[in-house]
Amino acid sequence: MNDADSDDGETPRTEFQHDPIDHMDLRAGMTVEELIGEYGNAGIGAANIHDATDIVAEMFADDTTVFFGLAGAMVPTGMRAIVADLIRDGHIDVLVTTGANLTHDAIEAIGGKHHHGEVGGEHADREHDEQLRDEGVDRIYNVYLPQEHFALFESHLREEVFPAFEEPVSIRAFTEQLGRANAAVNEREEIDEEPGIAATAAEHDVPVYVPAIQDSVLGLQAWLRSQVAPFSLDALSDMSELNDIAYEADSTGAFVVGGGVPKNFVLQTLLVTPKAYDYAVQLTMDSPQTGGLSGASLDEARSWGKLEKNARNVSVYADATVTLPLVVAGALDRIA
Repeated sequence: MNDADSDDGETPRTEFQHDPIDHMDLRAGMTVEELIGEYGNAGIGAANIHDATDIVAEMFADDTTVFFGLAGAMVPTGMRAIVADLIRDGHIDVLVTTGANLTHDAIEAIGGKHHHGEVGGEHADREHDEQLRDEGVDRIYNVYLPQEHFALFESHLREEVFPAFEEPVSIRAFTEQLGRANAAVNEREEIDEEPGIAATAAEHDVPVYVPAIQDSVLGLQAWLRSQVAPFSLDALSDMSELNDIAYEADSTGAFVVGGGVPKNFVLQTLLVTPKAYDYAVQLTMDSPQTGGLSGASLDEARSWGKLEKNARNVSVYADATVTLPLVVAGALDRIA
């Protein structure tokens, strides 16, 4: 509204000044940090990517205890080295993940491979998947995994992991032994692949928790072992160590990829302490409208006391195989 248009005696608003959108300026040779900066000039998902990068960079740069939740098919789809490198560089203090991710991590460590595949196309999925079944190939969207790699993994557990235990053990102790075994076989067999997430966590004394481990091939094999040997997994014993870490942390951050059990396990951890998370970032594709945990916003978590009232947080609703590399690369550029 122009000054001349005001005849009601109120002071006119000649221009709205608040934080204008500045259209993205892309050019050859940009760094990831520069690209993320341009995201910050835009709106909707691009702006959220920028904010997530900013928060993660602050978590990594500060003396913050970072609880990292990893759900979904992140290892089969190529995100394995990102997580292992973050552990190696001291940016992850606690890892909460799924038995499936550790299964696929171990498969790669001991010589197996995931492969580019096809979805099958419109009206062809059933026929395509029936053919894959006949050929002994498992499909994870557009990723293939030959079933013989699971046989290799099962032998690895029987020969390298289970013999270390003749009594009930915590899941954290079990994943640590899995990591050591992965590293040992990887080196002994001269595998042309890094030893991976569990191995790096074991090397750097980063605890790995798998609160729903039975929901995986890894958990299934652990159950089978418990039927023939004095071995079992004690899930509750992990809680003591985890809560000690939470109590001793001065500043805490939650970096959650995907949803499900890892997300809730990370976010609920501080409920038994007088504190809540100071930082939180989640990367998910699940919708918040259903009321489910996987898509629930981090703002909603604030109402439960899981985040401080003044916590810096953002939820990014997009494919994590796209957003995780962007956010991590941008944050590492920022603090370099």
